Amino acid sequence: MTKGERGTLAWVTGGGTGIGLESARALGRAGYRVAVSGRREPELAAAVAALRADGITAEAVPLDVADLAAVANAGADLLARHGAVAVLVCSAGTNVPKRFWRDLNPADFARVVAVNLNGVAACVSAVLPGMRERGAGTIVVISSWAGWRYLGFTGAAYGASKQGLSPLVETLNDQEGAHGIRATLVCPGEVATPILRSRPVPPPEEEIARMLQPDDVAAAVLFAAQAPARVCVNEIVISPTHNRIYVGADDLKQPRS
Repeated sequence: MTKGERGTLAWVTGGGTGIGLESARALGRAGYRVAVSGRREPELAAAVAALRADGITAEAVPLDVADLAAVANAGADLLARHGAVAVLVCSAGTNVPKRFWRDLNPADFARVVAVNLNGVAACVSAVLPGMRERGAGTIVVISSWAGWRYLGFTGAAYGASKQGLSPLVETLNDQEGAHGIRATLVCPGEVATPILRSRPVPPPEEEIARMLQPDDVAAAVLFAAQAPARVCVNEIVISPTHNRIYVGADDLKQPRS
């Protein structure tokens, strides 16, 4: 793969930090040109600068994936300038501190679903026509352990939005596999990313140190993207060896009052 070649573009949403940024780095090191999207422009600019310093051909595409028209416009612009997206990584995600029914409000629920589920659907819709025309494409959707098994501590909105990603990915493989397009659902356990700060009780630093790191998940993304064209990696579930979902922790307990 030659950098700059048409058909080598990877578009990563939620790429300013965490799993998205490390996925962009892994794909860039593998030879892809990388378009990185995120809502916070200062973080996005810093991410792109870091990628370029690593010798990666990268550009910023400022974007809130909950803005459906903006997603469509971004996808059309990338197609016009670079040709079809070869790899789409949907890593943008959010949650809210007030996530349990006793204090969850409908606006927060809607915002989480707009980013975590509707935003993925919008990005997929933006790249599918180009992928179909090209006859190839890989879509990797970053879900969560909460999208694989019920997890009470993640809250109603996050759990519902992540659970919805499983049939979204499966329908892609069902309906688009004949066009050379494949999709992978990645379901990580706890990862040391900034979203931990949105928890009602953030985990202690010594626990964060034992969690998955963003580059661990990025390696799974790269594995799916680099599999031979005949191979579809339908689902990847990855967790820390010291898995607090099994072991338990005080900060994971739900309020019962």
